[in-house]
Order: sequence, then structure tokens, then C-alpha cells
Amino acid sequence: MTGHIKEVYKKIFKSYDTPSLERHIEKFIELDTYLPYSSTFFCVTNTQHLSFEFISKNMQSCLGMDKSLFEKKGMRYFWSRMHPEDLEKWLLALNELMTFTLNEISVEDRTKMSYTWNYRFKNANDVYVNIVQNTTPLEFDAENKPIIGLAHYTVLSEKIKLQVCASAKLLNNNNEYETVYFNNFSQRLLSDGISNRERDIIRLLVLNYTSKTIAKQLNISSNTVDTHRRNILKKLNMSSTGELVALLKMNKNII
Repeated sequence: MTGHIKEVYKKIFKSYDTPSLERHIEKFIELDTYLPYSSTFFCVTNTQHLSFEFISKNMQSCLGMDKSLFEKKGMRYFWSRMHPEDLEKWLLALNELMTFTLNEISVEDRTKMSYTWNYRFKNANDVYVNIVQNTTPLEFDAENKPIIGLAHYTVLSEKIKLQVCASAKLLNNNNEYETVYFNNFSQRLLSDGISNRERDIIRLLVLNYTSKTIAKQLNISSNTVDTHRRNILKKLNMSSTGELVALLKMNKNII
């Protein structure tokens, strides 16, 4: 199975350059010194060499595993610890995200992208915990494919049932992320019938933003926001925004 993952992954991220990482890694190491221990760790990933260029100290507290093991064995070992039922969905998600980026996102905007997906991962106690991974591209190859990324991993309890989802967001001129791609690779919940614009409005409603603030962040009118809010409630058969926000706070991965 690991060999299969390797071949598919290499096809997705086929690249030719050898980027310089010294400046990025130096700053991440400085930051890691001051970060508190928490349920989140981060890495600098190199999909050209299938390696981790840097792993923050919090991996130990999050997964109970020594980061030197992953620094030595690289991504292949990381993949080998993913839940077998999530592998194909995860690979499909990566492939679709890359295809979408190359076909739909301009070269100039690719540095403004943020990608999120999730899967189950076996920790040091051989328990499959949930990981939500968010990756921001740092460097690109000669074909403008992202090959160096800053990846944040949030580890959640194995008791939480998450669907395998993937999303891509683009940072707009107001420094607000707008959803440009979303897909649920498990059972559909919020993905059917909800547009990307409505998904962004839902996400900002969860943050308690008003219609006026949402309109400003997304460069649309307040009346348009209110229309979207009514349509969202109708599609989800809900009576109030409060009911919607309560649902989303319990199921954040679906936005």
C-alpha cells in the first residue's frame, strides 16, 4: 500500500526544481522555541523529496512520537500510519486539489492559497486519532506546482467522527479567505446544494460576524448577504441562524 501511495503522490507533485529552504526553516525554528505545547504541531514539507524539512517539537505531545523518526524516514513513513480506509479518499482529495489549482488558480494567486484536508492517523499508542491538516504553499517548481509547504496539523480525539473533506481557500484583498473549492469525500452533509459563497458566509457567521461585516470582507452588499442567509436556512430546513451556528460549531469540518 505504501508503494502505491508513493507512486500516486509522485505523479501528483511531479517537480524538477531544488528550492532553497534555509530562510524559511530558520524562522520556523525561531518560532518553535516560543510556541507552547498544544494539540497542534507544524512541519515544513517537501513533496519533491518526500521529506520533512522541519518538524516542530509539539509532535511529541500531540502524537507521542519522536519527531526524529519522521525526519529520518520522511513522508513515506507518515503515510504508512494513516488509516487504510482514508488513504484512497485522501489521495483523491490531493489529486483534485492539485488539478483545481493548476487549472483554475492563476500563477500570481497561488502564493495566496490555503488547503485543508483531514484523515485518521495512528499515534504512539496505536490509536487512530483525527488529524486536520492545513497547508500553505511556500515555494513552487518550474511548472508552478507547490512543492514546499508550511503544514499545520491539529490532532483531535479518536471519538470524534469526521468525514474526509478537502477545501481550498484564496486570500482576497481584504485579507479574508474565500472558499474556491470544497469536496466531501465521505458521506455528503453540507456539500450538496451549498455554494462556495454560502459556505464562506456560514463560516463567518460562526465567528459572529454581522451581515455588514461579512459584506465588507467578501466584497458584496449587505442585502446579498441577507439573501444568502435566507437561502442557506431554506436549503438546510432550519428556522434561524442560531440553529445553523450551533450545528456548525459541532461539525466544523463540514465548512
